[in-house]
Amino acid sequence: MTEQTETLPALHLPEVQLRVPTHEDAFVWHRLFDDPEVMEFFGGASAELSMYEELTARQRRHDAELGYCLWTLLDPAGEPIGFAGGQPWPRPWGPTGEIEIGWRLARSAWGKGYATAAAHATVERLRAVGVPSVVAMVVDGNKRSIAVTRRLGMERAESFTTPPRIPGVEASRRTAHCFRLTL
Repeated sequence: MTEQTETLPALHLPEVQLRVPTHEDAFVWHRLFDDPEVMEFFGGASAELSMYEELTARQRRHDAELGYCLWTLLDPAGEPIGFAGGQPWPRPWGPTGEIEIGWRLARSAWGKGYATAAAHATVERLRAVGVPSVVAMVVDGNKRSIAVTRRLGMERAESFTTPPRIPGVEASRRTAHCFRLTL
């Protein structure tokens, strides 16, 4: 009996760059993500600039202390199109104590392979600094991000129910799936 193996098509990914976010990137991220489609799975509304100022500052600290963070994602021309990278899981629910990888791109950058390219680059950088495994938390229905986890070879593990996004409104809870990858 002959064993058949499935040959997967080679991924032809665009060149992307990842760099530590600057203070100015808070303004860039705020502008890039000021879009209901981009924020659909992150509460649906744009975040305040102050949230991005705190987030970019925290990512600079992560990079200095851990050697990784959510980096600013640059397209082949060197223009910011979002962020991608890894960070300790930041919430009191879910995969606490684990390293989460993630990505968020401007709407104009969707469908071009940037998220997958950035996710692969993130995995390589995390592997290089000795991170043994990562998780990606993806809200139910986010087919684009689920596709990226599949391209990375991640496997779906447990699911979590998120806390209500609107205090006191149980209907605002969502299911988030945890995808895992051993590096």
